[in-house]
This record gives sequence, C-alpha cells and structure tokens, in this order.
Amino acid sequence: MKFSNGYWLLRDGVQAAHPVEVYDITSAAGQIVVHAPTHPIRHRGDLLKGPVATVRFSSPMPDVIGVSLTHFEGERPKQPQFGLSTVPRDVLLSNDTLTSGALSVRVSRDWRIDFVADGKVLTTSGAKGMGFMSLDGKHYVREQLNLGVGNVVYGLGERFGTLVRNGQVVDIWNADAGTSSEQAYKNVPFYLTNAGYGVFVNHPGHVSFEVASEAVSRVQFSVEGQALEYFVIYGPSPKEILRKYTMLTGRPAMPPAWSFGLWLSTSFTTSYDERTVSGFIDGMIERDLPLSVFHFDCFWMREYNWCDFEWDPRTFPDPVGMLDRLKARDLRISVWINPYVGQRSPLFAEGVEGGYLLRKPNGDVWQWDLWQPGMALVDFTNPAAREWYASKLEALLDQGVDCFKTDFGERVPTDVAYFDGSDPERMHNYYTYLYNQTVFEVLRKRRGDGEAVVFARSATAGSQQFPVHWGGDCESTYESMAESLRGGLSLGMSGFGYWSHDIGGFEGTPDPSLFKRWIAFGLLSSHSRLHGSSSYRVPWLFDEEAVDVLRIFAKLKARLMPYLYHAALQASTEGTPMMRAMALEFPDDPACAHLERQYMLGDSLLVAPVFSDDGEVSFYVPDGVWTDFFTGTEIDGGRWVTMTCDFRTVPLLVRPNTVLPVGAVDNRPDYDYAEGVTLQVYQLTDGVRITTQVAGSTFYIRRSGNRVHVDVDSPPSAWQVAFPDGEDPISGNDNGCTIEDVQ
Repeated sequence: MKFSNGYWLLRDGVQAAHPVEVYDITSAAGQIVVHAPTHPIRHRGDLLKGPVATVRFSSPMPDVIGVSLTHFEGERPKQPQFGLSTVPRDVLLSNDTLTSGALSVRVSRDWRIDFVADGKVLTTSGAKGMGFMSLDGKHYVREQLNLGVGNVVYGLGERFGTLVRNGQVVDIWNADAGTSSEQAYKNVPFYLTNAGYGVFVNHPGHVSFEVASEAVSRVQFSVEGQALEYFVIYGPSPKEILRKYTMLTGRPAMPPAWSFGLWLSTSFTTSYDERTVSGFIDGMIERDLPLSVFHFDCFWMREYNWCDFEWDPRTFPDPVGMLDRLKARDLRISVWINPYVGQRSPLFAEGVEGGYLLRKPNGDVWQWDLWQPGMALVDFTNPAAREWYASKLEALLDQGVDCFKTDFGERVPTDVAYFDGSDPERMHNYYTYLYNQTVFEVLRKRRGDGEAVVFARSATAGSQQFPVHWGGDCESTYESMAESLRGGLSLGMSGFGYWSHDIGGFEGTPDPSLFKRWIAFGLLSSHSRLHGSSSYRVPWLFDEEAVDVLRIFAKLKARLMPYLYHAALQASTEGTPMMRAMALEFPDDPACAHLERQYMLGDSLLVAPVFSDDGEVSFYVPDGVWTDFFTGTEIDGGRWVTMTCDFRTVPLLVRPNTVLPVGAVDNRPDYDYAEGVTLQVYQLTDGVRITTQVAGSTFYIRRSGNRVHVDVDSPPSAWQVAFPDGEDPISGNDNGCTIEDVQ
C-alpha cells in the first residue's frame, strides 16, 4: 500500500509516526527489546505522549534474525499463523547487537537498524523506514529496507510479469486471474535478493509490497493491524538463502518417480467417456509415446454436482472396472477435485447438516453462484470437516485413483466466520494450505512417504511441502508460454521445488508450431502435462510431426531421469528448485540477473525454449566451454548465442565439468536408474574430481592429464562411460575403468 505522495509528502489523510531514537534496550531470553519513541525526547514532558514503538529482535535459527515491530500490544493474537521450524543456535547479545551465526543486527541510538554479515552491511532500516500509518480509520505497520545500487529482488510467489520485481507493486492476495495479469494464484510473502539475503514477512494474510517503487531505493512492506514481523535470512548465496528459508517454512516432499513422466488429460470442457479415454491411450501406445498418468478433469463428475466425488453414471457406468482396465496398462490415475460444493451436490446437504461448510457471521452458509450455482466452501479449520472431506477421497483411492488435481482454493471470501475463529483476512491466502495439506496427507497416509503427489494451483508460504504445483490458466500463445516460464522461475525463487504448466496453453487451441515448441519446454520441466480447456491435446490432432516431437522429448526425459531424480532430491533436501533462474545458479555473473527466457534444469543443463515459429532463439551462455547435448558441438561461453532450431531440437547445453548420468530406459520414468547407465563426460578440467550418485551406485570420476579414471561403489551389473566426440562408449566393471587419450 502506498502512503506517500512523492518523496516529501504523505497521501491525503495519511498520518505517520516513525521511531526517531532509542529510549532503552534490554536483552533477555535470547532477545533484544528496543523501545523507540516516535518523537524526540527533549524533556520530561515528551515522555507523556506516544506512540512508542516496541521492536524485538530474535533468531529462530543460525543466520536468520526476526524483527517484530509493535504499536499496541493488547491486540488479541489472530489465527492462522504460519508453522515455522526452529533450530538450536547460539545467540550473542550485547547492548545494541544480536548475532546469530554470521548475521548480526545492530541498532543505532539515533535510529538506524543495520543487518550485517561478514563485515558488510546487507540492508538497513533507516529514518522513516519503520512506521505506524493511519488512513481512513485503519492502522497499518510498515517497514522499508534499503536496496543498494545494483541490488535486484526476486520471488514473492508465482508472478507472471518480469522476473525482477524492482519497480513493481505486489499484493500478497491469492486470486483466480490466469497468467496474464499482476494477480497470482500463488502469493508468497518472501523475496530473495542478489545482495546476500532474503526477507520473509511472517503474515499469512494481505501483505502489500512496494519493491523499489514508492521509494525507489527501498523495499517497502506493510500490513493492517498493530504488529508486523519479518525475518532477514542471510545466505550469502541465493541457494543458501533458499535452503534456510525452506528450513524455516518447510521443505518440499519428494514426489514419486512415476510423477515425472508424461501426464495426459481429458481437457476441461471437452466431451469424453471411457471410449474416448481408451482411444487416447491406444493412440499413445500405437505411436510409441510414453505415458505415465491419465487425468480425468471436471466432467468425470456430473454437471452441477461438483464436487460430489461420484463418477457420472451416464458416461462412466463402471468406474472401478474402467480404472482396473486403465491400470492394467501400467498407468496412474489422477482426478480433478476442488474445495467448493455446488448446491445441487448431495454433499451440500451433508455439509450443512454436519457443520462442515464455511458460514457467514450470522450462521448462514456462505454461498454464491460464481463457478458453481449456489456453491459453498469446505471449512478446513474444522477437524471434522477435514475428516469428512478426506473420507470422500479415501473412497476414490479404494476405487483405484492414485492422485488428485487440487484445483482452485483462491476465491475465498472475507465476510465469513470460521469454525476455529480464524481471522478471515488471514485465512484468505492460508485456506489453500489447509486444503492441499488435507488432500496430501490422505495420499501420504495411504501411499506412504515419497508416493503422495497432487497437482495444485493455489499456494502460500509453506505450501511447497505439498507438491506438485502448476501454473494455471495460460493462453495458447507464445507470449503466454513466456509468461508461464517467468511464473515458474519466480515460484522457484520462492521456495517451491517442482512446477508444471499446460503444454500448448489452456485457453484456445495452439497452432501446430506453437504446440511443438511448447512440447520441448514442457518435457524439459519438472513435471509435464498435456491439458487444455475446450480442445484435446493428443499430438496427432495437430500433425504427424507433433507426434514425432512428443516422442523425442518424452523419451529424452525418461533417459534423463537419473539426472533429474537427483535434481528432485536436491529440491526436497536443500530447497533448491529443479528449474532454476540463471541468477540462482550463477549469482556472480551480472549478465544473468535479468534473464527470464532460459533456465537451468538441475545443476548442469541449460534450457532455452524457442518462442517463435521460425525457430530462432537467442540466449546467454555463462563462462566456460559448454556442449550442445544433441550435436556435441562445443560453445564458448561468456556471450550471447543465436541458434535456429527445428521442432525436434531446442537449445540444451551441458555445463563444463559435468558427468551426466543418462539412463538405459526411454519408455517410463520409474526404473532402476543405475542399471545400464551411461556416464556422459563433458569438458572435465585437469585435476577435477566429480562424485555422481545414481540410485544405489556412486561413481567417482577424476581427470589427470589426458586420462579419465572412474571408481565405483556398489556398481550395477552394466554401466558405461561416453564422451561427446561420437566415439563408442567404454564399458565399466566392478573395479571401475580408465579412459586414455581424452581430448
């Protein structure tokens, strides 16, 4: 929210009070507490008026410092609260400084707060930064943190505008608004900078960010109420910032290996029955197109009955038999659900009787006609409602369903009364957390750790624990393909490890060229789904070349699974996303700061999607000698490169000093990755030693002069080493192998 009218003036009606000096500082129980008057104390008479700011500094874990700014402390604590983890740490306190790990916060008497690490000031809250702001009878708490020259800001959720947030106004408020506006399905009050730190605002409701906009050298954030808490997280690298942020708010669960294969959907409003579904699957099998998951979208249920979790008997009279027949083809089954209950659904009456539906303050069930006539929302703050909702999903799992597309969760009203008394403003964004947690926990309970997966659209901070998330309703245009990529990279910068999108776009029907270009991008993403709105996405409906393109990239992804699975483990254990903005992987290269049309897939693969029919694409290659995965051509980095690609290729470059494990199976994502693996060696520098883990096998590769030697622990029965020079691979054995005369 903007409070200023330019640099000198306040907006009409705004009253502001800012800390101007330190009155006293106390320290106890691992905290520093500062009392700061908002006017100079010149004589005793100045002690009789306020406001006085109470500022507390603490630390939940090393290298993370929390700041709490409060006006009136008598405000009743409001729910919900983000669930945050703490790690035992040694906190050093002095009169004006708190130190946690390598990060310190230092308070100056004339009112300046510096966050310092390794002898360097990271950011500062200076004069008129903190403040209590009043407007139209409402009270807000504001903070402004300094941005240095060249500092850029990323994150704040899945946002579809430019990747760098500088100059933007961002409202943390979930909305069902597609991918073409400043609104977003997944709002996260966390931002990441290239200056060695990130900031998480610990407020689940509406947070307003002005990122180098209202004050162009500051990031401003504010909330309505009497208190504001935020955490400064020191890296210093972007990956370390994400590691610590996801330690604080929760790491992504590891999705099952089968989920990384291709998902095929019925699409949204298309007409389909078992014969249609079987025809699609037969067509995929006949054309040698690997398929892992088949998804039934909305109309698996009868119209107006969403959600009743019952198969439409007119089109699916034998759902259990149908699912058995599909699963006999080694497919997993996904079905669409949402947390809304239409008035015609039998569940509506059940929900009213059981008290499971969200109510107005007067006790009436909250309803409207937008999306489903007379629809209501499940009140997930009610434990009984969660059990009731989960029981409906359990019945589907009993039938043979494997996972759920958890759609919606953004259109959450504020003129309501929750079962547990939660504040409606704070619940608007947090609702999606409870919704997806409920569904994910059903799957985890039934399938076990590592086997639960959802396909979720809405999210907030901490929702990364319940993967996977997809980008929402994009249009079938190159522009929308690009905005989808920006959204995915931004979400990755916000702590989410896995992300997908609708190949070909959701709204409209892509022309064959766009569809084929999007296939390459889609299969070189964390998760891959063919899905549309009013038209099918099976490739033979576009042209025969689309079939070939899909086959090439689906098989490529399957063969890359030893590498991709390791990248997925990094997301789960370290918080590093599988799809990474270039600035995340190359923070010291200033040329990468604003790049948003290319990305790193894992540590070692650079992907530059093609956004034109003619196949011309320009992209930046960081320093070093990179290698074209498809051709073996060496490309000198530190410069921009322009290529023209046919539909069967895309710029896919391998980073120097990479050992890329490529699997022996190309028709499924879940297999023994070590058995028959090929270790493809790229541009090893003399003296370099690399450890590569593939399933239960560990390979140790080192180069000495023109010789490459490989040792192995727990070797598979067959494995080999290859170089991009076109020579035949060299087979290894239980004792490893040595390759001579390496160029």
